[in-house]
Amino acid sequence: MFRSKHLSIKSVTVAGIAASLLLGVAGITLNPTPAGAVVYCQYIGYPPSCVARAGVVLRPRPVARAAVRAGTASATNLNGGVNRVGVRR
Repeated sequence: MFRSKHLSIKSVTVAGIAASLLLGVAGITLNPTPAGAVVYCQYIGYPPSCVARAGVVLRPRPVARAAVRAGTASATNLNGGVNRVGVRR
């Protein structure tokens, strides 16, 4: 008279196998391929393994210089680098 509404072990196993096969096929078909993008040089040899454009004159990369001059470091950082209004001492 009263039927229980639970799934049988066999139907759960078949559903699990079907789901794993579906995920396996999706993983194989959606496998990414290399893009093969071209990176053009900005300077000689920078970025590494770059390609020079035709007609562009490449120059050596500029050397980084110190941006802080003597005597000005204390005047530019009065509040300790915190974004607050006014001078903090």
